[in-house]
Amino acid sequence: MIVQDVVILDEAANDLAAGQTFYDQRERGVGDYFWDSLIADIESLFIFAGVHVSQYGLYRMLAKRFPYAIYYDINAEIVQVIAVLPLRRNPAWLEKKLSFRK
Repeated sequence: MIVQDVVILDEAANDLAAGQTFYDQRERGVGDYFWDSLIADIESLFIFAGVHVSQYGLYRMLAKRFPYAIYYDINAEIVQVIAVLPLRRNPAWLEKKLSFRK
């Protein structure tokens, strides 16, 4: 599949900011590393979009360095990042959070 663009929706950008804040509260500078790592993972969707497992009606890519999942959809060669959520949450919480974003 040829991907023309990867778009991070506002809700997913808010997820990234919340994750960055969470990790910065643990140790200064880790939030920036979190942000850079997750953005790199998202950029890899230009190459790997569509190869990931489907969960809750969306594709789910696991982040490489943090316990987060990147949920996305593909519409007309455009990848839309719907959510970036922590995997250490209750699966029912994840499902509920994603049900409002589809």
